[in-house]
Amino acid sequence: MTTTVAVALPGREYDVLIGTGLLAGAGHRIAALGGRRHVAILTDATVAGLHLATLQAALADAGLTSDAKVLPAGEGTKSWAALEACCDFLLDQKVERGDVVVAFGGGVVGDLGGFVAAILRRGVRFVQIPTTLLAQVDSSVGGKTGINTLHGKNLIGAFHQPSLVLADIDLLATLPRRDFLAGYGEVVKYGLLGDAAFFDWLESNAPAMADGDISARVHAVTRSVQMKAEIVLRDETEQGDRALLNLGHTFCHALEKATDYSDRLLHGEGVSIGCALAFELSARLGLCSQEDPSRVRAHLKAMGQKVDIRDIGGDIPDAETLLGWMGQDKKVIAGKLRFVLARGIGQAFVTSDVPADKVLGVLRDAA
Repeated sequence: MTTTVAVALPGREYDVLIGTGLLAGAGHRIAALGGRRHVAILTDATVAGLHLATLQAALADAGLTSDAKVLPAGEGTKSWAALEACCDFLLDQKVERGDVVVAFGGGVVGDLGGFVAAILRRGVRFVQIPTTLLAQVDSSVGGKTGINTLHGKNLIGAFHQPSLVLADIDLLATLPRRDFLAGYGEVVKYGLLGDAAFFDWLESNAPAMADGDISARVHAVTRSVQMKAEIVLRDETEQGDRALLNLGHTFCHALEKATDYSDRLLHGEGVSIGCALAFELSARLGLCSQEDPSRVRAHLKAMGQKVDIRDIGGDIPDAETLLGWMGQDKKVIAGKLRFVLARGIGQAFVTSDVPADKVLGVLRDAA
């Protein structure tokens, strides 16, 4: 059971394969891309312990040799130090422009590995094999790559499209439930921003998906990737429509900074809070009915998601500090924050016309 979503960017076309058993067949698909018969893999310690042997056996089955750089797991790996270490590893591996680098892991490894591929020899090809729900539905598709700095999240990076994405649904079975549910924050985002029917489907089917229903997982990942691909085709470098994909992220990135990019708040958990707050802000601005944020909150809570800042626990800076950190967001234009707000479920839009006092009110009430 494999579904293919084509990302038909002119001159940078690639396929996203979604299904079961894809890791075992990855070698032949990677070999078909050409390049040297040696593959360099970037992964993290958690994924390496679970799945690296399977990937390397698949590569060997296709006549490819491989070496892997195993990085520490966690958001802290999206750093200057890890970037340098990966570049040195790939240069030690004598990676050439025509070769293929494999980013094998969740969003952290995918973002970091993609950025390394973007800058090494001014650009080498890479394959994404996302191992988390969050990476399968969002970060592995569309070519956004980058690292974090002291100033904020993903402020250093590049657009660099992969040559292939292999989203093996079987890999999700090894995720801790918290990590799976964190990834769900990115899934529900797609229904909220542009597909009310998908949100309806999630309300009925997401519990089964969380409990391991393979067909539900395949459908949820496929629909999310389809929506991501459609938006990327319209706006590859985020000059307009692609900013819709940041629904909830302006709040989320400030909260991630507030928690030092630690396990106190996983990215998808921050997205869930951000989506709930974005709908609350939309209602307070008179853009949507109050029933919409209530419905969003009810579904997120039913799925065990965080919906308020207070749900994070521990100390969080005050609303004024969080708002200031939002000012470092990549979506700021001429000093004005851009928010993704909604006129209803499935009706998101981007605006800079948001009074600061309204944002502060939402932040204070969520604390």
